[in-house]
Amino acid sequence: MVHARPAYRPGLRRRFGHSLDYLHVLGSGALRLSRPLAALRGVGELQTWGTTLGGLVKAAAAMQPRKTAVLDDTGSLTYAELDERTDLLAAALPLDGPRPKVAVMCRNHRGLVEILVACAKRGAETVLLNTGFGLGQLRSVLDELRPAVVVADPEFARLLGDCPAALAPVVVWAGPEAQGETLDALIERAPRGALQPPHTDGRTIMLSSGTSGRPKGARRKPRPGMGPLASMLSRIPLRSRHTFLIDAPVFHTWGLAALQIGLALRATIVLHRRFDPSLTLGELERHSRVAHFAVPVMVQRIMELPETVLDGYDTRNLRLTALSGSSLPGDLADRFMDAFGDRLYNVYGSTEASWVSVAGPKELRINPATAGRPPRGTSVRILDAEGKPVPRATIGRIFAANENVFEGYTGGDPTEVRDGLLSTGDLGHLDSHGLLYVDGREDGMVVSGGENVVPRDVEDVLARLPEVREVAVTGVADPEYGQRLAAYLVLRPGADLTEQEVREHVRTRVARFAVPRDIVFIDELPRNATGKIVYRWLSGLASGRTHPPEGRVHFWHTPNTPATARPSPPTTATDAAS
Repeated sequence: MVHARPAYRPGLRRRFGHSLDYLHVLGSGALRLSRPLAALRGVGELQTWGTTLGGLVKAAAAMQPRKTAVLDDTGSLTYAELDERTDLLAAALPLDGPRPKVAVMCRNHRGLVEILVACAKRGAETVLLNTGFGLGQLRSVLDELRPAVVVADPEFARLLGDCPAALAPVVVWAGPEAQGETLDALIERAPRGALQPPHTDGRTIMLSSGTSGRPKGARRKPRPGMGPLASMLSRIPLRSRHTFLIDAPVFHTWGLAALQIGLALRATIVLHRRFDPSLTLGELERHSRVAHFAVPVMVQRIMELPETVLDGYDTRNLRLTALSGSSLPGDLADRFMDAFGDRLYNVYGSTEASWVSVAGPKELRINPATAGRPPRGTSVRILDAEGKPVPRATIGRIFAANENVFEGYTGGDPTEVRDGLLSTGDLGHLDSHGLLYVDGREDGMVVSGGENVVPRDVEDVLARLPEVREVAVTGVADPEYGQRLAAYLVLRPGADLTEQEVREHVRTRVARFAVPRDIVFIDELPRNATGKIVYRWLSGLASGRTHPPEGRVHFWHTPNTPATARPSPPTTATDAAS
């Protein structure tokens, strides 16, 4: 059965469980029970503005106005300053009509936070553009959604300028190379006066990464309530006293979730426009009680730094690292926890289903390949092609449901829903302990000579070779077998490995038909802006295609940072208690 908009219908037991979830919210410090008047002011703002980003900032400013809200490469803003500036920006945005759209193409900085909060206060729909989109992808998204305004960093102005001029004016963040209209200029000339709550709530439109085709807009619910926050707190021990270091791109589902949780907890949020592993280590040393949010490739780059660099930082302030966006390759989880302690969490989810499951330190120690267990309020089932549950340890299709499931695609693309659960598009299985494992994409299954092969299984085997730094396995067309496996390996510096050695290693660990016929050694795996491997680019490489697919490819090199070199810290600010 196919629906455009999945419906989530929690039963009595689950509704009762949601009531218990609020204990997690209280335990996190989201409400300052030690200061009841401040807590009442915050609750009043949430009642007026809702649990949108605008409402969360209003509540935080009412409870702790002098606490640092955002700290980036240019300085800091308190919650009171963030609330005031976003009120003015909301009033100044040149928007007309019901639910106008604002497209945003920015890296992580305060300007991105300000425009997201301002759009929520104005009731505008926000379209988060992937900073790795190519011209064709960008044109297709803007042509479909037709935003009234595009807010972008100066580096993207030329790319946006190649899009049809009639789409929207560009308002850029005030960087050193900024030209034209800026957010600061809008704020300066904004009409003064009390901002009123919008008549309609604006939604956030997340875009799929486009690694396997046209980017699709996924419309999120405007007022998620406290249920999703409580759900995440049931699996990850986040607290209001934590400093949120968000390296994950905020235009991505996980980066945005980290921002939403941080604002809900009134945390200090630290952002940098570009990821640098040494800079991240410096922030762990500089700030107290750090909760770090990233994508797996970022942690991989941290662990690849020389020991002399890693040993030069005091990282005892790290309370946890929460990852999402892809699986953890090889022994990365064990190596990270051996170095930083058992503080690693990996979140499995999707743009459409939000978070589906969380693997904590205990689960990752049992098996680093697991996606863990669903948080409270989330249901997960493994179904076969007919929609029937499969036995434990049997690979099937992953379906999930929770309060945060998206409302549907902006382009009307169909979504598959069975018994109120949404298809994630992934294959997976549950083990005897109820732990979830993601075995790959449904459309990533390789059929070679009539045999089904899951590339992820072969990747895991190859990733355990000590000479291998990174690996990706794809299927490519084959005139005899229909498809064959191709493995792309990035070796560690100074390592040496032959094709025959690779095949012998795999042959003793997987079925004969799962041994890659093509072994390709490359310098770096192509990734998109969120760190996901661009498999289409690799498939084109194996098939001899000279032109890569649409979308800009990123190569996440680790800077060669000497032990004595430390990135310059941003301007700091003192957090006030109230």
